[in-house]
Parts: sequence; C-alpha cells; structure tokens
Amino acid sequence: MRALPDFRSPRWAALTALLSTSVLLTACGSSTDGSGTGGGKPQSGGTLTFAVGSDAGCVDPQQVASNDTLYSVRHIVDSLTDQDPKTGKIVPWLAKSWDISSDARTFTFRLRSGVTFSDGSELTAQVVKDNFDAVPKLGALGTLAQGYLSGVKSTAVVDPLTVRVTFDEPNAQFLQATSTHSLGIESSASVQKTPQRKCSDGVIGSGPFVLKSYVQNRSVTLAKRTGYDWGSSLWTKKGEAYLDKLVFKVVPEAGVRAGSLQSGQVDAISSVGRANEAALKGGQVTLQRRANPGVVFGLGLNTSRPVLKDARVRQAILFAVDRPQIADAVFPTGTQAATSVLAHTTPDYTSLASDLSFDAAKAKSLLDKAGWKTGSDGIRTKDGKKLSLTINWIPNSATNQPALELIQQQLKAVGIEVLLKQLQVTQLAPTLQSGDYDAAWGNTTRADPDILRSSFSTKLANFYRIPAGALDTALSAQAATTDTAKRKQLVGQAQQLIVQNAYYAPVVELQTQLGVSNKVHDLNFDASSRIQLHDTWIG
Repeated sequence: MRALPDFRSPRWAALTALLSTSVLLTACGSSTDGSGTGGGKPQSGGTLTFAVGSDAGCVDPQQVASNDTLYSVRHIVDSLTDQDPKTGKIVPWLAKSWDISSDARTFTFRLRSGVTFSDGSELTAQVVKDNFDAVPKLGALGTLAQGYLSGVKSTAVVDPLTVRVTFDEPNAQFLQATSTHSLGIESSASVQKTPQRKCSDGVIGSGPFVLKSYVQNRSVTLAKRTGYDWGSSLWTKKGEAYLDKLVFKVVPEAGVRAGSLQSGQVDAISSVGRANEAALKGGQVTLQRRANPGVVFGLGLNTSRPVLKDARVRQAILFAVDRPQIADAVFPTGTQAATSVLAHTTPDYTSLASDLSFDAAKAKSLLDKAGWKTGSDGIRTKDGKKLSLTINWIPNSATNQPALELIQQQLKAVGIEVLLKQLQVTQLAPTLQSGDYDAAWGNTTRADPDILRSSFSTKLANFYRIPAGALDTALSAQAATTDTAKRKQLVGQAQQLIVQNAYYAPVVELQTQLGVSNKVHDLNFDASSRIQLHDTWIG
C-alpha cells in the first residue's frame, strides 16, 4: 500500500491476516461438510488444479497477505500451533506443548522431535529463534509477522527443543499469532536469504508440500513432501498428504475460472461471485462458504488528507453508504452487511449497527455543517474546491470493482465525487505506507481482535494517519490483559472509537466462497477461511 520509506521500521505492522473463533461454514449443492460429494475410501495420488484470481508476486508465506497466494504457499510451512476453526482453541503442531507466564510476557514452547525441513535439516529451538530474529528485517511485505512479534525482548534457546519468547510488555495475542502462516517456520538456510530472494525463489519449509516451480502471474506448483509425519493435531490423516501434486493457476477473470471448473479443466476455484453462482449450482460442483473474521471490507480513510481531516466529512461517508444494498447486489449469497469494524465472527465483536445505518439525509446535513455546498453538477464545493476523493483498490477479488462503483454512486448522491484508482497487488502496501492516498479499499483477516491494534494503532503502521489518543490507550490495554472480560470491554471501546470517529468506513463482511468439483473430497477451510489440503483427496 505505498511508496517506500523504511520498511524495517517496527511501525510496519499490519495488512491482511487470519482466522476465526466462531465459524459459519455452509455449502451449496449436495455436500454440506466442506468436501466433495459421495462416500468411498480416501485415495492417495493425483493432482489438484486450483484456479485463483491473482498473484501477490511473492512465494514466501511470512511475507504474503493475499488469500489467492496463501492458498498455495501456506502448505510449504508448518506453524508452532494451529487454531481449531470450530472453537478457536489453539492446539499443538510443531510445538507439542507450551507455557505462558501469568503476565503474558513469556511464552515457552517445547518442540516435537524428528521434524525435518525439505533440505534435510532438523527443526530445533535455534531454527525458531533464527526465524523470529529475522522477522523485523522482512521489509514491506512482512507487516503481519512484524506486528505479531512487535515488542519482543528476546527469543532464547533453552535446550535443543525448547524455545522461550519474551516481550517487553504483556502480549496476549501472541499464542494465536504462532498459528498463522505469517509465523510459519522456515529452515535456517531460507532465513538467511534476503526477503526479495525469498519472494522470488521461495523458501524451504517443513510443510506437507514443497515448492517445485513459480511463474509470476501464471502459476505455483507444489509436490508432496515424502516422509512428512508431523502434521497439525487437527488433521485427520496422519503422515504424508494424499495428493501428489498441487497446481495453482492464476486466472484473473471470474467467468473464465467458473467455465474452467464446469468443463473440468480445473478442480477448484477461488472467489466465486454472485454472477457465477447459478451456473455452478446443480452441476458437478459444490459451493463452499465461510465467513472471515477480522477487519471487514471497507474504506480506510487517510485522516491527514485535507478533505478527510474533518470528522464530519468522514462520518458523512459512513452514513452515505447503503451496506445492505452493496451486500445483496454484488457479493455472494449470504454475505452480511458490516455492523462494526470487526466481522461478527471475530472474538469480542461488538455490534454498532445503529452507527452504521444508511441515512443519506444525515450525511447531507453533516456536509452542510462542514461548509460543503452543493454545486450545479451535484458535487459539493468549498472555497472553490470540489469535495472529491480517490479510492485505491487492487483486483484481488471480482467483487472489488462493482462494490466500489456502487459506493461511487451512493456518495455522489450526497455530493461527494469519487474517483477509482486501480493498483497492482504489489503496489498497495507501499502506497499505504507512503500516505500518498485518500482512501483504500480492503480488509484484514484474523481471528483475534488484536488485528485492530495492528491496523489502527498510531504506534504501529498507522496507515490511516490517526492522531494519538484514547484509541491507542484502549488498543494497548487490550493487548496487555489476560482478563477475558476486561479485554472484551476494551476491544468494544476500540471498535466504538474507530466507528464514531469514522477512521474506517465498514461496508461488508468478507465471505470466502469457493467452487469445488464433487470429485474433490475433504478440501477444508482452516480457521482463517483459507484452505487446508493435507487431508484432501480426489476420487
């Protein structure tokens, strides 16, 4: 999201994350369990071909935030822990157990023995330390990992299979962070590479698949890791994956992806939109859906821009947006209009529906009070300048452009001119960091409310140039407490401050919808609404 200042700054802390404690998982068609239809015994072998809409330009899981790319590269690395998508509980993976100090400053992990990376090297406490020590140096794309490790005092090797991570301040979110792809563990050889080289060449992980080839904007190909035997405790199959090969093809056009699935050229597709639902239903395809937790799809408003410095203008934007209309007209069936800056599946979500109701009259009144008068063309002016803002967006979802075009119409109806500026996926992060933008369309997925701190704290990335104040206090306090009731109250306060000050304009909750051939079985969502393919088989 921006130009290129100091990418190594600890302020670089958030973009697109993960997970969910409460899950909405449904399927259209004849399957309701997130897998293909029919029974039968799982079979080993075969290739799964998956069409995605975009490529992040990087195949290092620690640096990638885009779902379309994470579908593939997540399978290269394992994490210390995993998160149950049904309960939100953190469970063992590479770490067989852990202890957390009463003040949530110190986390001690005991690692499984016998784990190896695909280059033959062994997983040790030193490897974990090497990974965590290198995260602050990741640069522009490593915002999530950097945010999760922000405030680390030390990572220490206790013994060959025990590692201790200590923070300067209480850090309640860290255990959940260890379940994410952003803190997936890579071999020491990979850690020593530059972030740029890791992006282009990939990394060595201990995961159930290994990277075989990457052609930017065309494909990612993975092969089964022979001898893999240390999967997440959530997985049904023990040992190696069923599938021999995974091929992820980049197919930007939603209609072409749908047609490829119908014709059998591919086995699954990402980002099924409303326009393609009818064609895919009733055939040999299952539609799988899951609501994403975290920061909802919306407009991040740069409060340092002249037009947006006035809170009344930002608040007018919130009231001018008709969220149910956008959800119903553009997004997949079942998508919910936003009722807070957090999706309702996020722990400690607070409903602020009354603050986010559509009210064009109130929007106009706020703009009147701010001194913006309606011109002959319907666009408001003040001191000879138009009330105009540009929204930056990236084509990583088929719903982005039609949603923004509808928002453009809705804001025009109250006198705000909106220009839409499409960026390449790789341009969004540096653009946000530079601050040279008015508004940006996006969302951030994570099943922990600390995603608010990552996205809105002035002590971290502060993409929206929010002034320091009460919001910082609430965000820092929720990260420091282990009292669940107190944390819920502080997270609720933070949501209210963000919405009432209109630092962000929530629009709709992201719902991941995939199209999956009925010959594909047990293609499951993980807690981040991304896919887990270790247990998947074709037959």
